[in-house]
Amino acid sequence: MAKVELKQPIIDEIAENVKGAQSVVCVDYRGLTVAEDTDLRRQLRTAGVVYKVYKNTMMNFAFKDTEFESLAPHLEGPTAIAISKDDATAPARIIAKFAKTAPKLEIKGGVVEGVYYDAAGMGSIASIPSREELLSKLLGSIQSPIANFARVMNQLAEKGGAGAAAEAKAESAPAEAPVETAEAPAEEAKAE
Repeated sequence: MAKVELKQPIIDEIAENVKGAQSVVCVDYRGLTVAEDTDLRRQLRTAGVVYKVYKNTMMNFAFKDTEFESLAPHLEGPTAIAISKDDATAPARIIAKFAKTAPKLEIKGGVVEGVYYDAAGMGSIASIPSREELLSKLLGSIQSPIANFARVMNQLAEKGGAGAAAEAKAESAPAEAPVETAEAPAEEAKAE
């Protein structure tokens, strides 16, 4: 069997992993201890991110004619790739957070939703909150006015209900002069 035939299944595996991926991040993992590497892999796996080390030539062949071809300049030296099909920012966010405790871990570059970013750009991508965090912030901002309204209504109910609300409104409204109607003097004349 020729060497090319032995390498083709690996190239196909890489191509299958990146097919439909929202993001692919190239990482230089030199200097990580086994314990650090294991911890990083565990964190990425729990986030649904595929993290693998392949030969650079295999990745180069797999990336050819895809949106990830722009990563070719980063395929020098020890390189691992982190691939996410669900959360576009997850690989960069997890790796950047992990790199704070393991400074030898370095993001080389990546492609997020079809756009190439260098290491600095990936740092910016890493600062974007996850989809779940953004949704919870949105939900919180929607619930806040409703909760405030409910709190005010509860306070009014505790003070005596609608009557107290009308009194509070009357107290806060500026005093107006009573309006006399034409009927009022006629009624006074009948009473005498």
